Amino acid sequence: MATHKLLLLPGDGIGPEVMGEVKRLTDWLNSAGIAKFETDTGLVGGSAYDAHKVSISEGDMAKAGDADAIIFGAVGGPKWDAVPYEVRPEAGLLRLRKDLGLFANLRPAMCYPALADASSLKREAIEGLDIVIVRELTGGVYFGEPKTITDLGNGQKRAIDTQVYDTYEIERIARVAFELAKKRKNKVTSMEKRNVMKSGVLWNEVVTQVHKREYADVTLEHQLADSGGMMLVKWPKQFDVIVTDNLFGDMLSDIAAMLTGSLGMLPSASLGEVDVKSKKRKALYEPVHGSAPDIAGQGLANPIAMISSFGMALRYSFDMGDLADKVDAAIAAVLASGLRTADIKSEGTTSASTTQMGEAILKELQKLHA
Repeated sequence: MATHKLLLLPGDGIGPEVMGEVKRLTDWLNSAGIAKFETDTGLVGGSAYDAHKVSISEGDMAKAGDADAIIFGAVGGPKWDAVPYEVRPEAGLLRLRKDLGLFANLRPAMCYPALADASSLKREAIEGLDIVIVRELTGGVYFGEPKTITDLGNGQKRAIDTQVYDTYEIERIARVAFELAKKRKNKVTSMEKRNVMKSGVLWNEVVTQVHKREYADVTLEHQLADSGGMMLVKWPKQFDVIVTDNLFGDMLSDIAAMLTGSLGMLPSASLGEVDVKSKKRKALYEPVHGSAPDIAGQGLANPIAMISSFGMALRYSFDMGDLADKVDAAIAAVLASGLRTADIKSEGTTSASTTQMGEAILKELQKLHA
C-alpha cells in the first residue's frame, strides 16, 4: 500500500479545531488499513508570524513542496491587523499558491437535501444544486505588477493594482474547466468583463479558441461576471462549471457558497500542473470559510467544509474516488439525522459541537465502509 504524505497547516482561529477532525479521519483510515497517510504539521498565517515573524517559514515551505497534498485550515484575525503588509497572515497562503504553481482553484457548491431550507433562496431554486466554480488562482490583479501606493503630496495618494493575464494562463485554466465538465454535465460558462476590461477581451478570445480547437463537444457559454453574479442568486441551477479569473472567482465563489446556507459547508481544491514524469500534481485543499476568530476555541465551528476538503484530496490527489463518495455520503447522512453545528442550526434540529459533528461523520463513514 502506497504511503501518502500529508502536510497539515491548521493556521489560525478555528483552523486547528476543524483540522483536528481531519486528523481523526486519517488516524482511523490508517488504523483500519484502508489507506496509509504520513502526516506532518506546520505553521502558517498569524501562528507562523508569532513564532517566526513571517507568514510561513522556509522550513514549512520546504515541507509543502515535498508533500503529496497540503490540508490547509484558515488564517488571519484582528490580532495581526497591524503587522507589516508583506508578512500579513494571508501572505502565507498566497505564497503557497504562487510558489507551488497552484493555478486552478475548484470550489464546488452543492446543496445537501437536508439543508435546502437553510439557504436564503427558495427551496425550488436551490434544491439539488451542484455546480463548480473554477477560479484562476496565480495571476490577475492579486499578483500583477505594479502594485503600489504612491504619495502625491497635498494629502493625496494613488493606489495601483494591475490586472495581467497571458494567453497560456487562460488556456490552462480553460482546459481544467472543460475536462471537469466532461465528467459532469458537459457545460462550461466563462465569465469576465470584456465590455470594460482588455483582460476580459483576451480571456473571452482564448477560452473560445481552446473550446473550438480541443473541446467542441462541450457546451460553452459566455457571460459578463456581474450578470453572472445576478444569475447565481436568481437561478443557480442553470450552471454546471463556471470558469473565471482570480478576482471575479473570489467574489462569485463566495456568492455560490452562501447559496447553500453557510460558508462552513464548502470545500475547495487548489491544483497545479500534472508532472509529466510522476503524473502527480501539487495540491492544496482548504475550506472556503475564514478563521472566524470570534468563535475560536469554543467548539462552535462547523468541520464539514474541512472534512469535505480532505474528501477532495482523496478524489483529486490520491485516486480514491470511491472513498471520497463515502465521505460525502456520511456527511449527508449526519445532516439528514438532524445534527447541526451553530451556523446551520434550525428549529427541530439537534445542536452539536465541532467534535460531536466530526465523530458523527466518522461513525457514518465506518458504517458505509463495513
